[in-house]
Amino acid sequence: MIPPEFILFAATLLGVAVLHRHTLAVALTGLTVITGFKLGVTGFPAGPGLTGLIDHLGHEWVLLANLLGLLLGFALLARHFEDSRIPLVLPRFLPAGWPGGFVLLVMIFVLSALLDNIAAALIGGTVAAGVFRHRVHLGYLAAIVAASNAGGSGSVVGDTTTTMMWISGVAPSAVLHAYVAAGVALLVFGIPAAIQQHRYQPAARQVPADTAVDWTRLGIVITILVAAIAANVALNLHAKDLAGRVPVLGMAVWAAILLTGLIRKPEWGLLPESLKGSLFLLSLVLCASLMPVERLPAASWPSALTLGFVSAVFDNIPLTALALKQGGYDWGVLAYAVGFGGSMIWFGSSAGVAISNLYPEAKSVLNWVRHGWHVALAYVLGFAALLLILGWHPGAVGDSPTRTDAPTGWESHP
Repeated sequence: MIPPEFILFAATLLGVAVLHRHTLAVALTGLTVITGFKLGVTGFPAGPGLTGLIDHLGHEWVLLANLLGLLLGFALLARHFEDSRIPLVLPRFLPAGWPGGFVLLVMIFVLSALLDNIAAALIGGTVAAGVFRHRVHLGYLAAIVAASNAGGSGSVVGDTTTTMMWISGVAPSAVLHAYVAAGVALLVFGIPAAIQQHRYQPAARQVPADTAVDWTRLGIVITILVAAIAANVALNLHAKDLAGRVPVLGMAVWAAILLTGLIRKPEWGLLPESLKGSLFLLSLVLCASLMPVERLPAASWPSALTLGFVSAVFDNIPLTALALKQGGYDWGVLAYAVGFGGSMIWFGSSAGVAISNLYPEAKSVLNWVRHGWHVALAYVLGFAALLLILGWHPGAVGDSPTRTDAPTGWESHP
């Protein structure tokens, strides 16, 4: 028998897909109904009633605070980057025709390997607005999200899920081979998306002669990104116990924003609209955390492939936590599946939600799937390429988790 919570969550996701102009209201309504059901009927993972709810929120608040801080902070960062006028001068360095759009996706892919995928997606979306005169095809927007998620899948600093694996004891080398699948996927979705965009709106080749880069703004962007990377690396190398107790990443980003704000004032007016999109994602994440998922199917490549599709509608953070607790996975295959799989639907990843804050027209599941068909195809072909080239080797590359009870803030409740 299907637990009622899953039915309520499925109804919420269906409402988001159909009522794409009212996504926040639908998500908050779904969260309210699911929470009410848990309060009155089944209880929470941490216990029944109001006490169980408070304990559950106490367990999840660090993750939610980090996501909120990153989404809002990187929205301001994207505007700093736009105001630096780098997007205006970039066409000088991109190839002509559709290859220029593909090269931009490659740049986003590489950037995401070094940064958080939210930042890579927002920077890519900002550059695309400048390069394509604010006429960006929905298929290309899906490709921007896919490139940011694919680029982060093989790096322990590129995606929340791979960072979780690192914190739990998985060696960075154990996820690196995800790039075999991610590289194939980039070719599969990147070329069709670049052709789509070129037919819709070619890249602007002419740049005004008097366009000058604001190097101070660019320095601010670099400072904020360095703060995020440094906090992530320091946290995982020297203070893992803080990960589940303090939203270090969000705090580091906002400390850098406030400090650099003394030099250049951020565009604070962006925050109200960005907050709506952020609350939407947080509502779905919290709904997912309330699902009675206590165990995944036995670890195998078919179950990893399935988790990629599931992560398009079900938050990949609790899925990854359960996989780490269960063990037995090829961590590179899993990293690609749960990291890239969310690209198939606009709200399937935080990068997709961030892009939809810049481009509200992206908030349509049907249009995203119709125009971004190449993303789902790329997921399957990339997964197949990884298995054919390297096979399925759980624990063979790097170490398996050694501390599934580590206080990461993401582990599942008993």
